[in-house]
Amino acid sequence: MLTPVVDDDGAPFWEYAAQGELRIQACAEPGCGELRFPPRPCCPHCHSFDSEWRRMSGKGRVWSYVVPHPPLLPDYAAQAPYNVIVVELADAPRIRLVGNLVSGPDAALNSVAQERIRIGAKVQVVFTDGAGLPRWVLERP
Repeated sequence: MLTPVVDDDGAPFWEYAAQGELRIQACAEPGCGELRFPPRPCCPHCHSFDSEWRRMSGKGRVWSYVVPHPPLLPDYAAQAPYNVIVVELADAPRIRLVGNLVSGPDAALNSVAQERIRIGAKVQVVFTDGAGLPRWVLERP
């Protein structure tokens, strides 16, 4: 299993994910509050260095997807073919996260048939036990 490369700015994202929470960095400057992903030290809107981590609903929709052939990552070769989806968050439409559409939190990456993936499908975030990697399940399987 691949593990994320964690930097100082993104460390809180992974700490919350390990606890089963999807949080996105937001500007803490009064009057701004813009969400930003990927995490970074400075708000691109008001240039404040103050930030906080806001809990998201974890709901979203499939914005795009791909099924790589052959698998691009050797650590995932045994699970091919697998999907990679881009999810637009329902409560932050300008924020998009990359992950996999799976049948359940601990399911294999190839647990959802390719023909079931649709642009615009509603999804909900789930987390793999211990790994803290956000994954996605269909809201109505």
